[in-house]
Amino acid sequence: MKKNLYLDIHVIQTVPPSCINRDDMGSPKTAVYGGVVRARVSSQAWKHEMRKMFKEIFGEENVGFRTKKVLQKITEKIKELDPSLSEEMCIKKAEKALKNMGISLSKKNDNKTEVLMFFSDAQARDVARLVMDGNEDKKEYQIALKENPAVDIALFGRMVASDPSLNFDAAAQVAHAISTHKVQNEYDYFTAVDDISEEDNSGAGHLGTVEYNSSTLYRYATVNVRELAKGLGNFTSDAVKGFLEAFVQTMPTGKQNTFANRTCPDFVYVALRTDQPVNLCGAFEKPVISKEDGYLEASEKAFLSYAAKLYENYASEPQNIWGFGDGFTDKMSFPQILEAVQLAVKEKLSESEVE
Repeated sequence: MKKNLYLDIHVIQTVPPSCINRDDMGSPKTAVYGGVVRARVSSQAWKHEMRKMFKEIFGEENVGFRTKKVLQKITEKIKELDPSLSEEMCIKKAEKALKNMGISLSKKNDNKTEVLMFFSDAQARDVARLVMDGNEDKKEYQIALKENPAVDIALFGRMVASDPSLNFDAAAQVAHAISTHKVQNEYDYFTAVDDISEEDNSGAGHLGTVEYNSSTLYRYATVNVRELAKGLGNFTSDAVKGFLEAFVQTMPTGKQNTFANRTCPDFVYVALRTDQPVNLCGAFEKPVISKEDGYLEASEKAFLSYAAKLYENYASEPQNIWGFGDGFTDKMSFPQILEAVQLAVKEKLSESEVE
């Protein structure tokens, strides 16, 4: 029996005054944890930035697209397969493909689907081939939309409410980032001057406020490596490396021109586990108190102390641990961590194949 294999990623990162993820009122998102208000950045915001970086890491052809313009995409693939076909004929064949897929166009007559579809370039090409071959078997189209998933589809999953058979289980989970300490949102009052105003007008041309906070964030994500391997096969170790790289290096871009808040992680702890994924946010259930050394040092100590207690009393210690920051005796640079993780994942998957 193959053992479980999870890659857990823990990051502590300080962020200066910022508003990187806003709610419907324009305020920085928050959450109550441990009885106090914390800064929060949603997992959706971080995953959106990761998917953009995936295009740089893996190439656009290996990253999926979420769109209502499914008809347009399949039309393009049909045209690529047979450039001699007219635009009108390509559209008719694409409409037939959608019908065979069981996907309906919007009633607005705008050539868009009712809902967003998430699929890969390879899947769109396979669907185009089926309709060009005159295949009308719905099962064949379902197979085409399940095979050859893009990296981000395999990692983040896909849900199709109208046809659950097209659902794709996510191999990765990303937690909402929260501050390790209590926060209080603040307001910045600003004015804008009219450069061509009358000489006797000394007032501002615009007045406003922007809400912000600053925090030391704890971020966590995990990848079910064996689940990922079901969809990506031999590409799995590259995908895990790319996921780690994107999770650690990205940051949501809300109000970045106002605050220039882009920072790098201060502490990274990567663990390869064979039992279960373990979110270590419990280290900060008691909010960290700021002293003359700030929040970072205390947050790192709280994290390492909590991890040690958890390994002693409940979960087993990870198979491998890599990282940098205070508390690590064998510190590694981030490029070294990426290479070590990719090699370890490849070796673990190879061992299971031998078994």
